[in-house]
Formats: sequence, structure tokens, C-alpha cells
Amino acid sequence: MPGLRRDRLLTLLLLGALLAADLYFHLGPRVRRRLQHRERPLGCPCARRAASPAPAPAPSAPSAPSAPRRVEPGGGGDPGSKLRALFAHPLYNEPEEPPLLGPEDSLLAGPEALRYYRRKVARWNRRRKMYKEQLNLTSLEPPVQLRQDASWVQFHLGINRHGLYPRSSPVVSKLLQDMRHFPTISADYSQDEKALLGACDCSQIVKPSGVHLKLVLRFSDFGKAMFKPMRQQRDEETPEDFFYFIDFQRHNAEIAAFHLDRILDFRRVPPTVGRLVNVTKEILEVTRNEILQSVFFVSPANNVCFFAKCPYMCKTEYAVCGSPHLLEGSLSAFLPSLNLAPRLSVPSPWIRSYSLAGREEWEVNPLYCDAVKQAYPHNSSNRLLNIIDMAIFDFLIGNMDRHHYEMFTRFGEDGFLVHLDNARGFGRHSHDEVSILAPLFQCCRIKRKTLLHLQLLAQADYRLSDVMRESLLEDQLSPVLTEPHLLALDRRLQTILRTVQNCIEAHGEQSVVADGPMGQWAPDSSRANATS
Repeated sequence: MPGLRRDRLLTLLLLGALLAADLYFHLGPRVRRRLQHRERPLGCPCARRAASPAPAPAPSAPSAPSAPRRVEPGGGGDPGSKLRALFAHPLYNEPEEPPLLGPEDSLLAGPEALRYYRRKVARWNRRRKMYKEQLNLTSLEPPVQLRQDASWVQFHLGINRHGLYPRSSPVVSKLLQDMRHFPTISADYSQDEKALLGACDCSQIVKPSGVHLKLVLRFSDFGKAMFKPMRQQRDEETPEDFFYFIDFQRHNAEIAAFHLDRILDFRRVPPTVGRLVNVTKEILEVTRNEILQSVFFVSPANNVCFFAKCPYMCKTEYAVCGSPHLLEGSLSAFLPSLNLAPRLSVPSPWIRSYSLAGREEWEVNPLYCDAVKQAYPHNSSNRLLNIIDMAIFDFLIGNMDRHHYEMFTRFGEDGFLVHLDNARGFGRHSHDEVSILAPLFQCCRIKRKTLLHLQLLAQADYRLSDVMRESLLEDQLSPVLTEPHLLALDRRLQTILRTVQNCIEAHGEQSVVADGPMGQWAPDSSRANATS
């Protein structure tokens, strides 16, 4: 009998401990957040630093600095500006081919898109009202209204077969200005991070590189942007022992990639701008995601910080921190919803091996491109030429992490490739990773339009580093790139032009420089690596 009583006692103690743990770790934090919603929940529930004293109330976001000097493509700005002269050059003003014929060349049908966005706004307002009622919150904020002339709406409606935005588009300048200054009304994890929260291995997901530390911010005009916080100082280089797939994600690389893409006349990178974000007022106080709320804490230096989270793990050593509340970051405009404009995600034929010792076929076979050229869709469309454009772009920024590319299904096989996720560029200015150019030197093929732009940017009057330096002055976070990174662009540009020249010497200009799709060119089975 005493043994039976002892077993019952142990069972009761075990059940009591489980109940206490559940109350402490799960129910307790939820109750405290709801009861103290009007206060600033700056403690990390699983970190010992939770008892750190709260900082003084967050100051209002600083008043916007004087508007940076803007140079519109095609006009405006300083008369002695190299950037203005570049955008005034005939190459940047000649009609694009093929000509746009009608609505079928636009990504979105205007009326349908506006109806979709009105439904989204109405649903947002209903959910926000229900959320406030659930927490007994009172607010004098009016419901969000959809404005047809909002810059993000006009950006979506302006996407066409030639690129994400037209040349000389005032909409892009307005969109950059709005993302820089509009207040935020919500903050949340991106969809891929939400998927990882369900079942993730923290040893793989939460890395010092902050690989999954990005947020979706929504502004008062209902536009959305992807926020990537500063993880690395501008004058730091990626350690040479780092693999490309664990490299840092740099906010300034996203900003610089947009400017370079526009200078190259690709227009395939979504508009991106730098901003000083008040992480307390513009993220913590507007988010309704309890997991995101729980990863904020106050550092020993009294700075407000947050980090990427796996379930039941606090990784404060991987956090990003404000100073004490302000944090640099990049904001990239969202593309239209996949419900409106489906996109195809395709593995790159030149994908790298994401392992410590593996190698892909293209890395060991100099004739690899011959097989690629003969396979659909590279044998009859602009797809391969677009991939080569993307390789040239990635080589200039030093991005080795282009494992997939995306394109809008509406534009078919000849549609342009969207150059997303450029944050692993501009890591090492002292090293040029020539293997990024493999599509160019293995296929020995380049668009004439691309080659003419590269040759122009190699001239002293339009030097690439000079026009990039001038273009980046537009950004609030200027200087975006250090001088060694700017000079590396000129050096890499010369490498590209030498590679093209080697191809021309080996195979002839008519075979290398393309005026049309790949189907108009007879494949050469003897084509191999033409770079030195």
C-alpha cells in the first residue's frame, strides 16, 4: 500500500509540473501580452535578459532629411551629370523590341487588379477591427483606403513585357520616396519563414548570417515591401573561408543591385530603397504576430533588438539591434500577388552544389552548354540569352547564390527573368569569382543590346563606377557602397568584355552576338570554354 501511495504521489507531482510548465511557457506569456498590450513588450520570454530595464520611451521617427538629389532617366538633374548623360544616350531612348501592341503585353488587367486590391483592403479592415475588438482596444485611426493613384498600384499596373517598369518612369521615383517616408501599419514574417516556424532545425536555420531575418512591412497606403536589416558594416568583406550559401545577407547589396540593374537598362530588380526604421514604433508596436513580438528584447547596451526564431529557442547572439531604436535596412517593393500574376520558379542550369564538397556538371564539363542549348526551352527562345544577362549582372555584384530564377507565366518562354534576392552580392571587392560567368564563356553568346550597354559603360564619359556612385547618392543611406566596391565594378566590366572578345575571336561576331532568339542561331558543337 505505501508503494501504491508513493506512485500516486509521483504521478500527481509529474502532472503538476507539466501543468506549471504549460502555464509558464505558453499560457502565461499570452495573458501578459494581452493585459499589457498598451505597454511595450520588450522582454524575450525565453531569454534571461528579459529582466533588463526598459529603455526610455522610443522617440518619434526622425524627420526626413532633405530630399536627396535625384536624376531621372532621360532628363533633369545636374547638367554635368554623367548619369544624366547616360540616360540621355540614344541607347536608352531607342524603341524597345518587340513593340508593345496592346493589353496582352501588360502583366495585369487594370480593372481586375483594382477589384482584387479593393477586396484585399476590405478584408484587411475587417480583420483589424476584429483584432481590436478581441483585445478591447480603441483607436481613432480611420480604415485603410485604396487609392488608384498610389505609387505601388501604378508600379504593378506598369509592369509589361519589357521589364518591371518603363524607362523614365516617374512612378518608380514616387514609389522609392513613399517607401522611404510612409509610416508602417503592420509587420510580419515572410511566407517562407512562417513555413519554417512549423518545423525547423535551429542549427540549420538560425545562422550568424541572419539568412532568415527579413520582414514584410505594410505602409499606410497599403503597399508592401520586404525589409532586410543591416547585418554587416559597409567596409567589411566576407571572410574568404565562407561558403556562398552561408554568406551574410547585406541590405546595401539589395539597394545597389537595384541601381545597377537600372543603369544596365535591364529593369528586372524591384525598386529598392534604404531607410532608417524605428524597430519599436514601426515593427514591434504594429505587428500582430505573437512570435515576432516575443523575439524582441533589450540588450545590455539598452538597444532594442530582435532575432530570427526557431520554436523554443532564443538566439540573442544572432540578433540585430537598433541604436537604440533606429536600424538601417533595405525595402524592396513587392511584386503583384501570385493570384494575379503567377510566376514560375526554375532551377538555374548553372546551379551550384549546396554542399561542402560536391561539384555540378557545368563545373567539370566545358562543353556543358551544348546540352543546355539543345534542350527545351533554351533551344528556341530568349531564355538562355536572359540567363546570360543574369550571369553578367551577378558577376558584376559578386553574387554566387543564384540557384533559381523567376519569370511571369503571362509572358511565356520569352519573358524576362526577375532578378530577386541580391543580398549576397557586394561581399568581396578584392575577389572576382569568374565562375559566375560560366553561362557566358561556355555558351559564347550575348545579346547585342547588352553588349552595346556594357561597351558604353566602359567609356570614360559614362564610366560604370562613376554613374553608380552618382546614382547611389539618391539613397537616404548614402554612401551605399564603399569606393573599393565601386572600382571593382570597372574591373569586372573589363573581364566581361575580354570574355566576349575571346568568344568573338574563337567563333566570329555573327555567331556570338545575338540579334534574336537562340533558335535563329545554328549551334556549334565545338564551342567550349573561350575565356583565358
